[in-house]
Amino acid sequence: MTRIRLNQEYRNKIGNRLRVHAEQEDTQEKREYDELKAEQIELNDKAWELAETIVRKHYTPSDVEKAYYLQNKFENVSTIAKDSCFHFHYLGMKEDRDYDNKPIMKEDTIEEHFDFRLNGSIEGNSDSHDSTKAYGYALYRDELKAQDNCNPDILIEQEGKEQNPHLTKYVDANNKYLGDDNASYGKQWNEKYQLDLIGREYCRDRSIACNQEQFLMLTQWKQAKGKFVMAHHKWIKSILNQMKEIKIGLKGYKYLDEAIELCTELGMSITDAEIIRTNSTGLVIYNPKNLAERIKGMKNKNQTREDKIKARLLYENNNAESVN
Repeated sequence: MTRIRLNQEYRNKIGNRLRVHAEQEDTQEKREYDELKAEQIELNDKAWELAETIVRKHYTPSDVEKAYYLQNKFENVSTIAKDSCFHFHYLGMKEDRDYDNKPIMKEDTIEEHFDFRLNGSIEGNSDSHDSTKAYGYALYRDELKAQDNCNPDILIEQEGKEQNPHLTKYVDANNKYLGDDNASYGKQWNEKYQLDLIGREYCRDRSIACNQEQFLMLTQWKQAKGKFVMAHHKWIKSILNQMKEIKIGLKGYKYLDEAIELCTELGMSITDAEIIRTNSTGLVIYNPKNLAERIKGMKNKNQTREDKIKARLLYENNNAESVN
């Protein structure tokens, strides 16, 4: 029987299928990501409850009501607005140096910024425009993956690279999907975590006093968010490292049966017929059941976002079942 030569098209199809397989594997990295993701809403709610307690002790409901009354009465008064980020501080001890340059502990104000917006800065995260989006990408990864033009892993895939059209394309698409329009996750999130505050425009102008215990609890919340983002990074980085080796291997293979043997060794069952009859994304579109599901997915455009996500996941599961 004549062996089928492995061309670039077949390499791409197999590589795409192996990427999907790697993302579905039960690994330590994926379990850590899934476990931390399940904790995020409760963590944010508890931290917000604490922040609200601190803020309302300083800006009481009565104060807010009076401020709104004055603002609505006088055109030149603009003293209150909704906000989701705060500077909290307490009087503690900081390390300093004496005249002999020896370390000493000195009483000082300990202050930190806490941002509850979906794209707010987190512990261990830089303040660059793109990196502040990492939390939302990690938290809403499934929803973004279900969109044709989004990629929740793009910041990890493009790590260390300069700004480029490929990166910009997916960052813009992700941000639009998680943005501020009426139906977006970002708008719903930010409206959930906001309070009426009295003061000037920027949160930096109003540092609010709290006690040390409250401050440390909020710091731990930021650290937990950073740990979750890092879990997403480690999981996807592990997959990218695997795919790098896989692509090198596929490039060195001459025949399709060699690539199929690799798939089998990696725990993914696939035949040469499936590769030959798939499109470049690796989806078996010529299987009648899969093609029918694909066509049905083009209808009922008034479905809710949640229904679309469920339909997309069902479609992908059907593809996986037909392959296996």
